[in-house]
Amino acid sequence: MSSPLSKPQIIAHIQKSLNYTVFDSKWIPCSAKFVCLGNFARGTGVMQIYEVQHGEAQLVKEVEKPKPIKCGTFGATSLQQRHIATGDFDGNLNIWNLEMPEVPVYTVKAHKEIVNSIDGVGGLGIGDGAPEIVTGSRDGTVKVWDPRQKDSPVANMEPMEGETKRDCWTVAFGHAFNDQDRCVCAGYDNGDIKLFDLRNMSLRWETNIKNGVCCVEFDRKDINMNKLVATSLEGKFHVFDMRTQHLTKGFASVSEKAHKSTIWQVRHLPQNRDIFMTAGGAGNLHLWKYEYPAQRSKKDSDGVDVGVAGSVNLLQNVTLSTQPIASLDWSPDKQGLCVCSGFDQSVRVLIVTKLNVA
Repeated sequence: MSSPLSKPQIIAHIQKSLNYTVFDSKWIPCSAKFVCLGNFARGTGVMQIYEVQHGEAQLVKEVEKPKPIKCGTFGATSLQQRHIATGDFDGNLNIWNLEMPEVPVYTVKAHKEIVNSIDGVGGLGIGDGAPEIVTGSRDGTVKVWDPRQKDSPVANMEPMEGETKRDCWTVAFGHAFNDQDRCVCAGYDNGDIKLFDLRNMSLRWETNIKNGVCCVEFDRKDINMNKLVATSLEGKFHVFDMRTQHLTKGFASVSEKAHKSTIWQVRHLPQNRDIFMTAGGAGNLHLWKYEYPAQRSKKDSDGVDVGVAGSVNLLQNVTLSTQPIASLDWSPDKQGLCVCSGFDQSVRVLIVTKLNVA
Protein backbone atom coordinates (compact mmCIF):
# COMPACT_ATOMS: atom_id res chain seq x y z
CA MET A 1 0.00 0.00 0.00
CA SER A 2 1.52 3.32 -1.02
CA SER A 3 1.41 6.17 1.49
CA PRO A 4 -0.22 9.46 0.44
CA LEU A 5 3.17 11.19 0.42
CA SER A 6 4.63 8.74 -2.08
CA LYS A 7 2.12 9.93 -4.68
CA PRO A 8 2.66 13.03 -6.84
CA GLN A 9 1.59 16.21 -5.06
CA ILE A 10 0.15 19.29 -6.80
CA ILE A 11 1.45 22.40 -5.03
CA ALA A 12 0.23 25.94 -5.78
CA HIS A 13 3.56 27.79 -5.81
CA ILE A 14 2.45 31.25 -6.97
CA GLN A 15 -0.98 32.83 -7.34
CA LYS A 16 -1.37 36.17 -9.10
CA SER A 17 -4.63 38.13 -9.36
CA LEU A 18 -5.22 39.90 -12.67
CA ASN A 19 -7.41 42.86 -13.65
CA TYR A 20 -8.76 41.17 -16.77
CA THR A 21 -10.32 37.90 -17.96
CA VAL A 22 -7.52 35.51 -18.90
CA PHE A 23 -8.24 32.91 -21.60
CA ASP A 24 -4.83 31.32 -22.18
CA SER A 25 -1.44 31.10 -20.52
CA LYS A 26 1.72 29.62 -22.06
CA TRP A 27 5.32 29.10 -20.95
CA ILE A 28 7.88 30.84 -23.14
CA PRO A 29 10.25 28.02 -24.21
CA CYS A 30 13.73 27.97 -22.63
CA SER A 31 12.84 30.57 -20.01
CA ALA A 32 11.26 31.12 -16.62
CA LYS A 33 8.67 33.38 -18.26
CA PHE A 34 5.06 32.85 -19.27
CA VAL A 35 2.51 34.78 -21.35
CA CYS A 36 -1.09 35.49 -20.36
CA LEU A 37 -3.67 36.34 -23.02
CA GLY A 38 -7.14 37.75 -22.45
CA ASN A 39 -9.43 40.75 -22.50
CA PHE A 40 -10.06 43.85 -20.42
CA ALA A 41 -13.60 44.70 -19.30
CA ARG A 42 -13.54 47.59 -21.78
CA GLY A 43 -13.45 45.06 -24.64
CA THR A 44 -9.80 45.31 -25.69
CA GLY A 45 -7.23 42.52 -25.76
CA VAL A 46 -4.25 42.15 -23.46
CA MET A 47 -0.97 40.26 -23.56
CA GLN A 48 1.17 40.11 -20.43
CA ILE A 49 4.60 38.56 -19.89
CA TYR A 50 5.56 37.40 -16.39
CA GLU A 51 8.86 36.09 -15.04
CA VAL A 52 9.09 33.70 -12.10
CA GLN A 53 11.64 35.12 -9.67
CA HIS A 54 12.23 34.30 -5.99
CA GLY A 55 8.83 32.66 -5.59
CA GLU A 56 6.93 35.51 -7.23
CA ALA A 57 5.60 36.28 -10.71
CA GLN A 58 6.98 39.66 -11.79
CA LEU A 59 5.22 41.53 -14.61
CA VAL A 60 7.81 42.15 -17.35
CA LYS A 61 5.63 43.59 -20.12
CA GLU A 62 2.00 44.42 -20.87
CA VAL A 63 0.52 45.30 -24.26
CA GLU A 64 -3.07 46.24 -25.02
CA LYS A 65 -4.58 45.14 -28.36
CA PRO A 66 -7.76 46.23 -30.19
CA LYS A 67 -9.47 42.82 -29.95
CA PRO A 68 -9.68 40.29 -27.08
CA ILE A 69 -7.15 37.44 -27.48
CA LYS A 70 -8.56 33.93 -27.09
CA CYS A 71 -5.66 31.51 -27.61
CA GLY A 72 -1.94 31.24 -28.35
CA THR A 73 0.82 28.77 -29.31
CA PHE A 74 4.60 28.65 -29.65
CA GLY A 75 4.39 25.41 -31.65
CA ALA A 76 5.43 26.83 -35.04
CA THR A 77 8.30 29.09 -33.98
CA SER A 78 12.04 28.42 -33.72
CA LEU A 79 13.77 28.25 -30.35
CA GLN A 80 15.81 31.29 -31.42
CA GLN A 81 12.82 33.54 -32.24
CA ARG A 82 10.17 32.27 -29.81
CA HIS A 83 7.33 34.12 -31.56
CA ILE A 84 3.82 33.46 -30.27
CA ALA A 85 0.90 32.96 -32.63
CA THR A 86 -2.49 34.13 -31.31
CA GLY A 87 -6.14 33.96 -32.37
CA ASP A 88 -8.54 36.74 -31.42
CA PHE A 89 -12.28 37.41 -31.11
CA ASP A 90 -12.38 39.02 -34.57
CA GLY A 91 -11.02 35.96 -36.40
CA ASN A 92 -7.47 37.29 -36.81
CA LEU A 93 -4.34 35.15 -36.64
CA ASN A 94 -1.35 37.22 -35.50
CA ILE A 95 2.27 36.28 -34.80
CA TRP A 96 4.12 38.44 -32.28
CA ASN A 97 7.77 38.97 -31.47
CA LEU A 98 7.59 39.23 -27.67
CA GLU A 99 10.69 41.46 -27.60
CA MET A 100 8.72 44.01 -29.67
CA PRO A 101 5.04 43.05 -29.31
CA GLU A 102 3.57 46.35 -30.46
CA VAL A 103 3.14 45.28 -34.11
CA PRO A 104 2.62 41.67 -35.30
CA VAL A 105 5.29 40.13 -37.54
CA TYR A 106 2.52 38.26 -39.39
CA THR A 107 -1.19 38.92 -39.56
CA VAL A 108 -4.08 37.42 -41.52
CA LYS A 109 -7.87 37.56 -41.28
CA ALA A 110 -8.14 33.82 -40.70
CA HIS A 111 -11.86 33.41 -39.92
CA LYS A 112 -15.16 35.26 -40.09
CA GLU A 113 -15.75 34.73 -36.36
CA ILE A 114 -13.78 34.13 -33.14
CA VAL A 115 -10.72 31.84 -33.26
CA ASN A 116 -11.53 29.35 -30.47
CA SER A 117 -8.38 27.26 -30.64
CA ILE A 118 -4.87 27.30 -32.11
CA ASP A 119 -1.97 24.85 -32.32
CA GLY A 120 1.44 24.79 -33.98
CA VAL A 121 3.90 22.19 -35.21
CA GLY A 122 7.27 22.10 -36.96
CA GLY A 123 8.82 24.61 -34.56
CA LEU A 124 10.82 24.28 -31.32
CA GLY A 125 12.48 21.21 -32.85
CA ILE A 126 9.21 19.25 -32.40
CA GLY A 127 7.74 17.51 -35.45
CA ASP A 128 9.33 17.16 -38.87
CA GLY A 129 8.37 19.28 -41.86
CA ALA A 130 7.37 22.91 -42.37
CA PRO A 131 6.25 25.14 -39.50
CA GLU A 132 2.45 25.26 -39.56
CA ILE A 133 -0.35 26.72 -37.46
CA VAL A 134 -3.90 25.35 -37.28
CA THR A 135 -6.90 27.47 -36.23
CA GLY A 136 -10.45 26.39 -35.40
CA SER A 137 -13.31 28.86 -35.30
CA ARG A 138 -16.96 29.40 -34.49
CA ASP A 139 -17.49 29.82 -38.26
CA GLY A 140 -17.19 26.02 -38.56
CA THR A 141 -13.88 25.94 -40.44
CA VAL A 142 -10.47 24.52 -39.54
CA LYS A 143 -7.56 26.12 -41.41
CA VAL A 144 -3.86 25.32 -41.61
CA TRP A 145 -1.42 28.21 -42.14
CA ASP A 146 2.24 28.40 -43.11
CA PRO A 147 3.67 31.56 -41.49
CA ARG A 148 6.00 31.92 -44.51
CA GLN A 149 2.99 32.23 -46.83
CA LYS A 150 0.83 35.33 -46.68
CA ASP A 151 -2.97 35.63 -46.87
CA SER A 152 -4.14 32.15 -47.88
CA PRO A 153 -4.23 28.92 -45.84
CA VAL A 154 -2.40 25.79 -47.02
CA ALA A 155 -5.47 23.72 -46.08
CA ASN A 156 -9.09 24.60 -45.35
CA MET A 157 -11.46 22.04 -43.82
CA GLU A 158 -15.01 23.37 -43.98
CA PRO A 159 -18.50 21.85 -44.03
CA MET A 160 -19.85 20.62 -47.39
CA GLU A 161 -22.50 22.61 -49.23
CA GLY A 162 -25.78 22.27 -47.33
CA GLU A 163 -24.13 20.88 -44.17
CA THR A 164 -24.80 22.76 -40.97
CA LYS A 165 -21.80 24.65 -39.64
CA ARG A 166 -20.72 23.42 -36.23
CA ASP A 167 -18.75 25.54 -33.79
CA CYS A 168 -15.15 24.20 -33.76
CA TRP A 169 -13.94 24.39 -30.17
CA THR A 170 -10.55 22.71 -30.31
CA VAL A 171 -7.76 21.74 -32.75
CA ALA A 172 -4.50 19.81 -32.37
CA PHE A 173 -1.64 18.63 -34.57
CA GLY A 174 -0.25 15.09 -34.50
CA HIS A 175 1.45 12.36 -36.55
CA ALA A 176 4.23 14.75 -37.69
CA PHE A 177 6.93 12.09 -37.55
CA ASN A 178 8.44 12.73 -41.01
CA ASP A 179 8.47 15.44 -43.68
CA GLN A 180 5.27 14.26 -45.39
CA ASP A 181 2.89 12.96 -42.73
CA ARG A 182 0.80 15.22 -40.56
CA CYS A 183 -2.71 15.10 -39.08
CA VAL A 184 -5.06 17.63 -37.53
CA CYS A 185 -7.72 16.60 -35.03
CA ALA A 186 -10.70 18.90 -34.47
CA GLY A 187 -13.48 18.78 -31.87
CA TYR A 188 -16.89 20.42 -32.28
CA ASP A 189 -19.75 21.64 -30.10
CA ASN A 190 -22.03 18.72 -31.07
CA GLY A 191 -19.56 16.03 -29.96
CA ASP A 192 -17.98 15.39 -33.36
CA ILE A 193 -14.28 14.54 -33.47
CA LYS A 194 -12.68 14.62 -36.93
CA LEU A 195 -9.20 13.50 -37.90
CA PHE A 196 -7.89 15.17 -41.07
CA ASP A 197 -4.93 13.67 -42.94
CA LEU A 198 -2.97 16.62 -44.33
CA ARG A 199 -0.77 14.43 -46.52
CA ASN A 200 -3.74 13.05 -48.51
CA MET A 201 -6.02 16.03 -47.78
CA SER A 202 -8.73 13.64 -46.62
CA LEU A 203 -10.95 12.94 -43.61
CA ARG A 204 -9.26 9.90 -42.09
CA TRP A 205 -11.69 9.19 -39.25
CA GLU A 206 -14.63 10.68 -37.40
CA THR A 207 -16.65 9.81 -34.34
CA ASN A 208 -19.10 11.45 -31.94
CA ILE A 209 -18.75 11.42 -28.14
CA LYS A 210 -22.30 12.79 -27.56
CA ASN A 211 -21.15 15.93 -25.76
CA GLY A 212 -19.41 19.10 -26.90
CA VAL A 213 -15.66 18.48 -27.33
CA CYS A 214 -13.77 21.07 -25.26
CA CYS A 215 -10.21 19.94 -25.88
CA VAL A 216 -8.28 17.36 -27.91
CA GLU A 217 -4.57 16.58 -27.64
CA PHE A 218 -2.23 13.89 -28.94
CA ASP A 219 0.19 12.58 -26.34
CA ARG A 220 3.00 13.59 -28.74
CA LYS A 221 2.87 15.60 -31.97
CA ASP A 222 6.08 14.26 -33.46
CA ILE A 223 5.55 10.49 -33.37
CA ASN A 224 3.47 7.98 -35.29
CA MET A 225 0.02 8.56 -33.76
CA ASN A 226 -0.08 6.85 -30.38
CA LYS A 227 -2.89 8.23 -28.17
CA LEU A 228 -5.45 11.00 -28.34
CA VAL A 229 -7.36 12.44 -25.38
CA ALA A 230 -10.66 14.26 -25.91
CA THR A 231 -12.46 16.07 -23.08
CA SER A 232 -16.13 17.06 -23.03
CA LEU A 233 -18.84 19.17 -21.43
CA GLU A 234 -20.33 16.64 -19.04
CA GLY A 235 -17.16 15.84 -17.13
CA LYS A 236 -16.10 12.88 -19.25
CA PHE A 237 -12.90 12.32 -21.18
CA HIS A 238 -11.96 9.67 -23.75
CA VAL A 239 -8.53 8.21 -24.47
CA PHE A 240 -8.24 6.76 -27.98
CA ASP A 241 -5.49 4.30 -28.89
CA MET A 242 -4.44 5.65 -32.30
CA ARG A 243 -2.09 2.82 -33.31
CA THR A 244 -4.72 0.46 -34.77
CA GLN A 245 -7.57 1.74 -36.94
CA HIS A 246 -10.33 -0.74 -37.77
CA LEU A 247 -12.34 -0.12 -40.94
CA THR A 248 -15.71 -0.05 -39.16
CA LYS A 249 -14.89 0.17 -35.45
CA GLY A 250 -12.30 2.94 -35.81
CA PHE A 251 -9.97 3.38 -32.82
CA ALA A 252 -10.35 1.64 -29.46
CA SER A 253 -11.03 3.97 -26.54
CA VAL A 254 -11.53 4.12 -22.81
CA SER A 255 -13.64 6.82 -21.14
CA GLU A 256 -13.62 8.15 -17.60
CA LYS A 257 -16.07 10.45 -15.84
CA ALA A 258 -13.76 12.44 -13.68
CA HIS A 259 -15.18 15.85 -12.97
CA LYS A 260 -18.73 16.77 -12.10
CA SER A 261 -18.54 19.60 -14.62
CA THR A 262 -16.97 20.49 -17.97
CA ILE A 263 -13.37 19.40 -18.56
CA TRP A 264 -11.92 22.49 -20.21
CA GLN A 265 -8.39 21.29 -20.92
CA VAL A 266 -6.11 18.28 -21.19
CA ARG A 267 -2.32 18.55 -21.31
CA HIS A 268 0.19 15.70 -21.54
CA LEU A 269 3.41 15.94 -19.56
CA PRO A 270 6.18 16.77 -22.09
CA GLN A 271 8.63 14.46 -20.30
CA ASN A 272 6.25 11.47 -20.08
CA ARG A 273 3.51 10.96 -22.66
CA ASP A 274 1.50 8.57 -20.48
CA ILE A 275 0.84 11.19 -17.76
CA PHE A 276 -1.69 13.95 -18.39
CA MET A 277 -3.63 16.57 -16.46
CA THR A 278 -7.26 17.58 -16.94
CA ALA A 279 -8.65 20.95 -15.83
CA GLY A 280 -12.27 21.24 -14.78
CA GLY A 281 -15.15 23.68 -14.61
CA ALA A 282 -15.31 23.44 -10.83
CA GLY A 283 -11.77 24.79 -10.45
CA ASN A 284 -10.10 21.41 -10.03
CA LEU A 285 -7.14 19.61 -11.62
CA HIS A 286 -6.84 15.84 -12.02
CA LEU A 287 -3.54 14.12 -12.77
CA TRP A 288 -3.83 10.81 -14.65
CA LYS A 289 -1.63 7.99 -15.83
CA TYR A 290 -2.53 5.78 -18.78
CA GLU A 291 -1.74 2.08 -18.43
CA TYR A 292 -1.35 0.09 -21.63
CA PRO A 293 -3.07 -3.29 -21.99
CA ALA A 294 -0.96 -6.45 -22.28
CA GLN A 295 -1.61 -6.41 -26.04
CA ARG A 296 -2.58 -3.26 -27.90
CA SER A 297 -4.33 -5.07 -30.74
CA LYS A 298 -6.13 -8.35 -31.38
CA LYS A 299 -7.80 -10.06 -34.35
CA ASP A 300 -11.56 -9.77 -34.80
CA SER A 301 -13.77 -12.61 -36.15
CA ASP A 302 -12.67 -11.74 -39.70
CA GLY A 303 -8.98 -11.81 -38.82
CA VAL A 304 -8.63 -8.02 -39.04
CA ASP A 305 -6.62 -6.10 -36.43
CA VAL A 306 -8.70 -4.18 -33.92
CA GLY A 307 -7.28 -1.98 -31.15
CA VAL A 308 -7.47 -2.72 -27.43
CA ALA A 309 -7.85 0.19 -25.02
CA GLY A 310 -5.90 0.45 -21.78
CA SER A 311 -7.01 1.99 -18.49
CA VAL A 312 -6.50 5.30 -16.69
CA ASN A 313 -5.48 5.72 -13.05
CA LEU A 314 -5.99 8.87 -11.01
CA LEU A 315 -2.66 9.89 -9.45
CA GLN A 316 -3.76 13.08 -7.71
CA ASN A 317 -6.39 15.81 -7.73
CA VAL A 318 -6.66 19.27 -6.23
CA THR A 319 -9.24 22.08 -6.11
CA LEU A 320 -7.67 25.48 -6.73
CA SER A 321 -10.67 27.71 -7.30
CA THR A 322 -14.46 27.92 -7.44
CA GLN A 323 -14.29 29.06 -11.08
CA PRO A 324 -13.34 27.03 -14.19
CA ILE A 325 -9.67 26.56 -14.98
CA ALA A 326 -9.67 27.42 -18.67
CA SER A 327 -6.00 27.02 -19.58
CA LEU A 328 -3.13 24.82 -18.54
CA ASP A 329 0.44 24.53 -19.82
CA TRP A 330 3.33 22.35 -18.67
CA SER A 331 6.82 23.83 -18.82
CA PRO A 332 8.70 22.11 -21.68
CA ASP A 333 11.98 22.58 -19.81
CA LYS A 334 11.33 21.84 -16.13
CA GLN A 335 9.41 18.66 -15.33
CA GLY A 336 6.44 19.24 -13.05
CA LEU A 337 6.29 23.01 -13.49
CA CYS A 338 3.00 24.22 -14.88
CA VAL A 339 0.99 27.41 -15.32
CA CYS A 340 -2.81 27.57 -15.29
CA SER A 341 -5.35 30.34 -15.42
CA GLY A 342 -9.03 30.52 -14.58
CA PHE A 343 -12.12 32.64 -14.75
CA ASP A 344 -11.46 33.86 -11.20
CA GLN A 345 -9.09 36.28 -12.97
CA SER A 346 -5.96 34.68 -11.61
CA VAL A 347 -2.95 32.87 -12.94
CA ARG A 348 -1.18 30.19 -10.90
CA VAL A 349 2.21 28.55 -11.15
CA LEU A 350 2.08 24.97 -9.87
CA ILE A 351 4.72 22.42 -8.98
CA VAL A 352 3.84 18.77 -9.38
CA THR A 353 6.22 16.51 -7.46
CA LYS A 354 7.26 12.84 -7.80
CA LEU A 355 6.30 12.53 -11.47
CA ASN A 356 9.25 10.22 -12.10
CA VAL A 357 7.87 7.58 -9.71
CA ALA A 358 4.29 7.84 -10.93
